[in-house]
Amino acid sequence: MKLALLSRAPQAYSTQRLVAAAEQRGHRVRVLNTLRFAIDLAGEEPDLQYRGKQLSDYDAVLPRIGNSITYFGTAVVRQFEQMDVYTPNTANGISNARDKLRAIQILSRHNIDMPATAFVRNRADVRPAIESVGGAPVVIKLLEGTQGIGVILAPQVKVAEAIIETLHSTRQNVLIQRFISESRGRDIRALVVGDRVVAAMRRIASGDEFRSNVHRGGTVEAVQLDSAYEQVAVRAAQIMGLRVAGVDMLEGEDGPLVMEVNSSPGLQGIETATGLDVAGAIVDFIANQVNFPEIDVRQRLSVSTGYGVAELTMHAGTDHVGRTLGDLGLWDRDITVLTLHRGAQVIPNPRKHLVLEAEDRLLCFGRLEEMRSMIPDKKRRRARVRKLPKGAQDFGS
Repeated sequence: MKLALLSRAPQAYSTQRLVAAAEQRGHRVRVLNTLRFAIDLAGEEPDLQYRGKQLSDYDAVLPRIGNSITYFGTAVVRQFEQMDVYTPNTANGISNARDKLRAIQILSRHNIDMPATAFVRNRADVRPAIESVGGAPVVIKLLEGTQGIGVILAPQVKVAEAIIETLHSTRQNVLIQRFISESRGRDIRALVVGDRVVAAMRRIASGDEFRSNVHRGGTVEAVQLDSAYEQVAVRAAQIMGLRVAGVDMLEGEDGPLVMEVNSSPGLQGIETATGLDVAGAIVDFIANQVNFPEIDVRQRLSVSTGYGVAELTMHAGTDHVGRTLGDLGLWDRDITVLTLHRGAQVIPNPRKHLVLEAEDRLLCFGRLEEMRSMIPDKKRRRARVRKLPKGAQDFGS
């Protein structure tokens, strides 16, 4: 294959390892500076210019985009997607992972366990937010922080309030997060490629430092993950829309707690700790996927008038629970079930004989009117506005 590697650091360890791994396997690879692209939106088909010339054809693109150029970098990746060039990490996936708040919102929607987190802006809401995550000590995180920068441990409520007030005064957005004391300055980095963890390491903080990042002086060691940690890491990466990701997890008392999903994980620490060819695993995965470019399924399936994608939830107490998919007559109503989500389990192309359970979620494609008829009325939080009695006059005009 012909692979484009988007990177502004051609001499970085990760970039050089990926280039070497691709060339060892007989692939053609070129490192392209992300900022030297121009997105061509004038032609009949989507295109890209690179250094002022039309970009040649590529089979796949692997983006390694830094925080400082996220907006432009994801725009370039999105253009590659429009050109049907395969990328393991979509523009939406990169954007989701880069925004810590958005990432937590998405992961929590899919029942991924994480440290209790709150996000507030008003000064009066800070103390209740601290109490809602379990009280002091708390971890305060800048939404834009990387490599452990902008992560502060506040031992007392008043200290936390002072730090947050100071950061808010400088127009910084911060997360308030429970401090997981049992992790003892350690965390797990799992390198996910496709649907498996190809390598994992434990990062250990140095001295009294609670941040385990290597950039903060932490040390690393290889670790063999049990199935619970592997499953959580793979699910978190896939939910975010990433096929190559570093998933950081804390070792909580009740199991793994996801802290962050990194769309451009560094390879030096994990390859050094494990001795595994992680770069080669990434290249091999991309080579096996080049004929299946990432597409926006909802966008493609919503082109036909009157058709679209919807998620139907089988709420407890409804007539649907306890019946089979075939009993619902979905196919007769021009509705196709793409996947069934049951807790952490995902069942693709579920069969008609499958019996539905409470809180099953069906991802469907079909006629929107038919799917709307299957959605129960939502309970209103407030009473409806009462109609005016007959004979009442309008004195406002």
